[in-house]
Amino acid sequence: MSFAQKIKSNPKLKQAVHRLIIAKGEAKPRLWVKLFVNRWFHTYGKGSKVRRYTRMDVHPFNKFNLGSYSTIENFCTVNNGVGDVLIGNNTLIGMGNVLIGPIQVGNDVILAQNIVMSGLNHEYKNVHLPIHVQPVSVAPIIIEDECWIGANAVITAGVTVGKHCVIAAGAVVTKDIPPYSVAAGNPASVIKQYDATTDEWRKVQR
Repeated sequence: MSFAQKIKSNPKLKQAVHRLIIAKGEAKPRLWVKLFVNRWFHTYGKGSKVRRYTRMDVHPFNKFNLGSYSTIENFCTVNNGVGDVLIGNNTLIGMGNVLIGPIQVGNDVILAQNIVMSGLNHEYKNVHLPIHVQPVSVAPIIIEDECWIGANAVITAGVTVGKHCVIAAGAVVTKDIPPYSVAAGNPASVIKQYDATTDEWRKVQR
């Protein structure tokens, strides 16, 4: 059994290590973790950039990968506390985005501004307990290659956005979007799809 497996299998040891990494009630790792630990666990590709005013709440116990020539702009928040955050090559994470893992973003993706993507949900069903002390559930978000997500969109846990999709500004995506589609609205629905037989984008009849 590896050292990591020993920690995960022992609740008291796991809690103690967790407190060493993250202060009680906090989401961000302690400074010593950022300075001396994370660099050995996370991958930054050639030419990648994380701007100065980004909040990187990334921890060593889950993966964070930023692909080659990809950029995370200022005022974003990135958190891998409950799941990996994996970002491909030549991808732009625009200003003010919130990415809470588990999330996988492909290559050549454009995320505009103020998008929220969270693979985490809080349980609420036990009415005798405050929601913040109930368990959390996770379901991965997948954004496939070549997508463009418009400003102020929300992508909910468990959603896959297929290759070369466009998600309109302000859309709330609660279910999978098939490849080569344009989706808009709340909840988002497909309004256009690419027709390979005619090489045209066609409106979807509702």
